[in-house]
Amino acid sequence: MILSFWLMIVLIAYTFIGYGLLLYVLNKINYFFWGKKNSISKNDGPSVTVIVTAFNEAYIIEEKIINTLALIYPKQSVQYIFITDGSSDETASIVAKYPSIKGMHLDERNGKIAAVQRAMKEIETEVVVFTDANAMLNKEALMNICRHYLDPKVGAVAGEKRVLIDDHSDATAGEGFYWKYESTLKQWEADLYTVVGAAGELYSIRTSLYQPIEQDTILDDFMISINIALQGYSVVYEPEAFATETSSANTQEELKRKIRIAAGGIQSTIRLWRLLVPFKNPILTFQFISHRILRWVVAPTLMVLAFFLNMALVEQKGIYSVYGLLFLVQLSFYVVAIIGFVLEKQHVKLQLKAFFIPYYFCLINYAMIAGAYRYFFTKQSVLWEKAKRKRPI
Repeated sequence: MILSFWLMIVLIAYTFIGYGLLLYVLNKINYFFWGKKNSISKNDGPSVTVIVTAFNEAYIIEEKIINTLALIYPKQSVQYIFITDGSSDETASIVAKYPSIKGMHLDERNGKIAAVQRAMKEIETEVVVFTDANAMLNKEALMNICRHYLDPKVGAVAGEKRVLIDDHSDATAGEGFYWKYESTLKQWEADLYTVVGAAGELYSIRTSLYQPIEQDTILDDFMISINIALQGYSVVYEPEAFATETSSANTQEELKRKIRIAAGGIQSTIRLWRLLVPFKNPILTFQFISHRILRWVVAPTLMVLAFFLNMALVEQKGIYSVYGLLFLVQLSFYVVAIIGFVLEKQHVKLQLKAFFIPYYFCLINYAMIAGAYRYFFTKQSVLWEKAKRKRPI
């Protein structure tokens, strides 16, 4: 029992803290012996198509169009496609007002990946950039993404996702903190070898490397980008190309989104089982297991087991043992999370955003367990049930 407990603690600590520290150390060693990677100059880049998928986004689609057309890039080298399949509001008609944008619309809604794969058949440019309808890009995003394709080893570029949080935030402040941590991991992963999965808010691929994926794929952005890495090309990270969006309207909306992502994580793990064998690409396997498998599959369950096993060890070894101290730490953390839950239910907003982080941490790990249950025992639709987000600040 003692050995099992310590193994759980080590795996949990490695998943959420140790992996990042290990990446940091490995990169420092790389820098010491081989120096930093050469930067890419901002010369004229390849031809590019920007693809935006939108479903009933009339409230924000015009803002997205204006934002997209304002992106800095040689006009003769960029095209725009907005896909509005299944939209029953004014989204398609708003897109039609802009002649520089190619609108694609079907009355039937078949899911994002079906829309993307229909558009990909019409792409003639060297690079495709994918971005969400509710995510606003910085003006230099295309320039900063496409310059990386001057390196023939680069197969995809992941942009950075940024979440707007107001000064007096509620529990959704944890989403902003989470993505700052994720962004750091992605940068360190790219510095070591490759990003393990891009975020759908903003990423790009070399068109020739695109591989169609199954129509029922839940995490299409992850699977499309990981397929690039499986072909032996690097997925680089570009923090100076960023997509900004507001946080979820509340934690219920965020939970809905996270459960779907968790179900998609289980699906992706099953479909990428060959990646668990390290002989072909050991570094990618190491990154995939450390960043994805442990977080999606292993750690959330271990957290529950470790808590109750710790309780049993306290009864066996006494409250004044090291197990008593560890149990006190765990209990305090969960008590703070519960307080965060109560404050969120009472719609209390605090200037100290970090107070809500334990609650958000527990929320996303619960979502992992709930997502696994949904994937195996119920049906997770490929159609997004769009999470409501706060209005721009």
